[in-house]
Order: sequence, then C-alpha cells, then structure tokens
Amino acid sequence: MRKAKWVAAAAGVVMLVAGCGGEGADKSGAGKGGSASAAPSASGGSGGSGSDGGKLDAAAVGKEIETAATVAGFSEDPSGDPVAPELKECMVSWAADSEKAADPKKSFADTVAGLTKGGWAEGQTFSQAGSEMKTLTKSNWTLKASGHLSGPLKVVLFVGTDTGPECAALFAADLEKNKKS
Repeated sequence: MRKAKWVAAAAGVVMLVAGCGGEGADKSGAGKGGSASAAPSASGGSGGSGSDGGKLDAAAVGKEIETAATVAGFSEDPSGDPVAPELKECMVSWAADSEKAADPKKSFADTVAGLTKGGWAEGQTFSQAGSEMKTLTKSNWTLKASGHLSGPLKVVLFVGTDTGPECAALFAADLEKNKKS
C-alpha cells in the first residue's frame, strides 16, 4: 500500500508539472489534487459506449481497463489501493503487477493502444525521466494512465474518474473530509 501512495504522490507532481493537474477545477478546489482520491477534470469526454446514450459506469470502465491490460500482458496487482466505498461508482483504480510483465514498457503502450481501439480518445501526454502519463477520455470518464518504468520501482497505474456533476460533488466532499483528517 505504501508503494501505491508514493506513486500517487509522484503522479500528482508529474501531473502538476505537466499542467494536467488542475484543468477544469471548480471553486471548491476539485481537480487540484494529485492522488487517486482527488477530483477529476470537469472536461467532458469524447466517444461513447453502449446503447445508453454513451454514458459509462465504473464497472464498464474497470472491465475495459482490465481487458486491455491483460491482453497487453499485465496482471492486476492485488496489493493496489482500493477505491473508497463512497467513491466506488465514480472512480476506478487498476494497478498492474509490472514485475510479472515480460516488458512493462511495451505492455503499457499496448494497454493504451487497446483502450484507444476501444473508443478512448487519447489526450495530453507527458513524459519525463522514464515516467509517462497519458490522459484518455470516453463518454463521461477521464482516465489517467501512468507508467513509472525507470529505476528499481516499476509502477503502472490506471485511474478513471466520472466527470459528471454527481461525482464531482462526491469528490469535493471526499477532498474536504480528507483535509480535516
């Protein structure tokens, strides 16, 4: 669990440096965090899914990430940080066990390629010192794909957030609650 929190903090710094950390932030500060429990960007997604008008839910997003990642050679890391119960309908977190992948860099690239073939639109990309972060959007979801693949600690993490108003309110409430604790 410590590894995932460290990676989330590192991802937040990379996102801040890359300029993708505060896009679309509302006045409550949502969208300014760098951890998996931070609020998402308020920008809308592109693409669609299913016959429900294009709106995805957390289960569908989780399945799409898992399918693309496993086809690319990843298995899920069972020690990854779980999503808080009150946010489980608005957020998906999938950590790869990158040590079991034959070539984590290739598997990361192949996972992103698989997601884009599945209708996810690739947006902003940031690379620095062996770390790569990509933003993908689909329907009402934004997905941050991060691969930190240099050095002894190799971490691949996919964090999806629903950008709808109901979830934005839940993220803001969670952020406020965590400020107090």
